[in-house]
Amino acid sequence: MNPIIALLKEHNVSDEKIKALFEALTDNPMMAMGLIQQLGISSEELQRLMGLIMAQPELIKEATDELGLDFAKVQEAKEKLGKE
Repeated sequence: MNPIIALLKEHNVSDEKIKALFEALTDNPMMAMGLIQQLGISSEELQRLMGLIMAQPELIKEATDELGLDFAKVQEAKEKLGKE
């Protein structure tokens, strides 16, 4: 299992919320930040998660693949953020 998804599941985040989070990441990354804050994960754990993502960005692609989402949308969202 992808470590990002595993960490979210450790904090009892449902499969539906995980999928919604990654869909938000692909459509509107700023909205995803709001969803992350609503998950009830401590700031220390969020820092650990962000460190994991920054050290291994390919984990996002693996997670989107595991969830059956389109990684190309993640790339588009990333480009939109870079332009703002």
